Amino acid sequence: MNLFKSIKQKLRRLVIPPRLVREIEAMHQMQGRVLTELNRNKQSTSIQDYEFGIHSQWGEDGIIQHLISKIPIANRTFIEFGVEDFAESNCRFLMVNNNWRGYVIDGSAKWIRALRASNWFWKYDLQTQCAMITRDNVGELLAQSGFDRDLGIMSIDVDGVDYWLLEAALNAYAPRILIVEYNALFGQERSITVPYDAAFSRRQAHFSQLYFGASLGALHHLASRNGYALVGTESAGVNAFFVRRDVLGAEVKALTPKEGFTDSRLRQGLTEKRKLALLSRASELAQIRGLPVVNVVTGATEAL
Repeated sequence: MNLFKSIKQKLRRLVIPPRLVREIEAMHQMQGRVLTELNRNKQSTSIQDYEFGIHSQWGEDGIIQHLISKIPIANRTFIEFGVEDFAESNCRFLMVNNNWRGYVIDGSAKWIRALRASNWFWKYDLQTQCAMITRDNVGELLAQSGFDRDLGIMSIDVDGVDYWLLEAALNAYAPRILIVEYNALFGQERSITVPYDAAFSRRQAHFSQLYFGASLGALHHLASRNGYALVGTESAGVNAFFVRRDVLGAEVKALTPKEGFTDSRLRQGLTEKRKLALLSRASELAQIRGLPVVNVVTGATEAL
């Protein structure tokens, strides 16, 4: 969990009358519907031109609305890993606005209880699972959703061994759209990821919390091998979007990692005292330089 999420969670703990919460959320969702309609008139092939955020952290809500309007979806179902209480997530607006069925997984019992206690949980077909996901149990966990293999969307954001979880998940499911967080600090040239460790913790791996995940090149390598095309990244430089090639139409353009890469402007690295360091990107990279990474093309362990 990064510092920005932590601040938002503290704000959500403020005592706000439930009726006011419902009214605010209704206004946000109406804004999302308006923005979705406005986006229909755009002709751009860049997914960043369709961004807006209602429940997503960045512009993912708008990108998802754009993609599902251009790609045939057989089953309106999603699976999302690492959702905390689902208040801020990639697929919540999709569930609310388009009435998709969902299955979400998080390792914290506290967050899952909060999700199930929310004033809107009863309105939607949303299944929840509290579990620590590993590449050994991910197939079994996903099967508990009961969803068809031809899933609509899979979204992975666990701030850790995302590459290895995606690799295992794609053995069990073939979602039409993939959304995966990448680590922009790992650059656009190398196809690398942190080594697999079932107990990996971003917080414990390095005090800066900058050592996690995989490069865009690594995710592209894996996705390509499984029949997916990279169609872009959002402007915050956090999430990558892939579409299964058999449903990829002319209105959504396939990109190389170099074409699709967006460097992150976020300065989310921490000091050893767990305070926001506000370092330059070069200084952030210097903090984790030399830590081990796996080259997913060669299988060799290298130094970052």
